[in-house]
Amino acid sequence: MTSYALLGALEQGLLYGIMALGVYLTFRILDFPDLTVDGSLPLGAAVSAMVITSGHSPYLALGLATAAGFSAGVVTALLNTKLKILHLLASILTMIALYSINIRIMGSPNVALLGTPSILTSLETLGWPLYQVGPACFFIITALITGSLIWFLHTEYGQAMLATGDNKQMITALGVNTDQVIIVGVGLSNALVALSGAIIAQNQGAADVNMGVGTIVAGLASVILGETLIGTTSVARACVAVVIGSIAYRIAIALALSLRLGSFSFTPSDLNLITSVLVILALTAPKLKQRMLQ
Repeated sequence: MTSYALLGALEQGLLYGIMALGVYLTFRILDFPDLTVDGSLPLGAAVSAMVITSGHSPYLALGLATAAGFSAGVVTALLNTKLKILHLLASILTMIALYSINIRIMGSPNVALLGTPSILTSLETLGWPLYQVGPACFFIITALITGSLIWFLHTEYGQAMLATGDNKQMITALGVNTDQVIIVGVGLSNALVALSGAIIAQNQGAADVNMGVGTIVAGLASVILGETLIGTTSVARACVAVVIGSIAYRIAIALALSLRLGSFSFTPSDLNLITSVLVILALTAPKLKQRMLQ
């Protein structure tokens, strides 16, 4: 794998690391299986694309995309907490609805952003090599978001969120409104996913209604890989592990796609197969290691 391919995998790992943090928030913190993310990632991309093509700031586009993602998460949480629809089904319903909503927002299945300003435009004028601008910018953004999430989870409200996912009955007995915590938590999760989608759209120069397919699988793969590689002895370590897991996942995919065994080689259509194998290895590695040490 070339250095450019490695930088590309690093860039993708950082961008999708923001999405993986959102998946971690529902999957591990709230114990809330949420498939809304498959719709909220292209939602963020769609909102970002339309704001930019309307002549507004790419930074405003990120803010509005994040707000849209939060709203999508709130809808899923309300369906679950207020209408008592099973969390998995509630998220599927929202995800399906978002497919049509995203097309409505863009007016078509996809929107090109080539030649429009992005958050990288101002940095490119500083004289940095173009191939270094993206990874450096995305590292800073992902680090800030990771640090902010770690800080939030150490606040009183963040601790209530942790307790809600760990023991809902116990924290309810202490007077915490768990429905409100779930609404905020799922909203925040999808806000992060939509923000990731908005940045990805600006980076790739296009927003597509199908770009969210497999988001939940990639997010779970990143979470599980990170936990296997780094561990989860603390909230801070777990959050950092998620981002590292996302980077490791993207590098593993890049390596697999560049692998050549005679006439055999992987193609982009094998992405789901590669992801499944990686998750299986990550899940079974600790057990195999434990058996070998016995």
